[in-house]
Amino acid sequence: MPRLMDMGLDQLNSLLLNMANLAQQAVSESIDAYSHGGKGTEVKQMSSRLEALHRQVSDLSMEMIARYQPVASDLRFLKSCFEVSYGFFRFGRYALDIAEVLDMFGDISKCDRTAVVETAKKTQEMIRLSIEAFAKRDVETARRIPTMDDAVDDSYRENLRRTIQGRGNVKCALSATLILRYLERIADHASFIGETVEYIATGVEPSG
Repeated sequence: MPRLMDMGLDQLNSLLLNMANLAQQAVSESIDAYSHGGKGTEVKQMSSRLEALHRQVSDLSMEMIARYQPVASDLRFLKSCFEVSYGFFRFGRYALDIAEVLDMFGDISKCDRTAVVETAKKTQEMIRLSIEAFAKRDVETARRIPTMDDAVDDSYRENLRRTIQGRGNVKCALSATLILRYLERIADHASFIGETVEYIATGVEPSG
């Protein structure tokens, strides 16, 4: 007969995987809008839904800790639920920030979007890996994520240097810098989710 706590753990896991899929969709829509001249009109709803799910995960996690007083791996998972759900929520919030940049700057179809598009591909791969690592509790996959974070950081810093130096069209440079900053933050959260997966599996505390 399953423990009552097991039912709650399954519910939390399901909520988190729903968040993961929604967050991934939100980022993809915002990047597609940047790449193809759209506006990412569905991203705001996705971001709001992710915020509601994050609150739900947080409340349920705290309730289960108070009710069942779990230990060992159960406690590690429950403690980590807030961090993982917060990461997924932030994916959606930064996707909304990207969509708002597109709305603010208007038509950027004539800008060179290569740097943003290439960085977005790396960031989206980090998101995919963080979700896979969490879903499978796969430490090896989780450990692949930080190595990709450096490339995202480098792309943001290089574009920032170009902007400071006044190289290129101001509108193009500023919009790219803002979006690269949001991608850099998404990458950071993906890395932390990877560290949290390792904590869930091994008990090793995240370093960040």
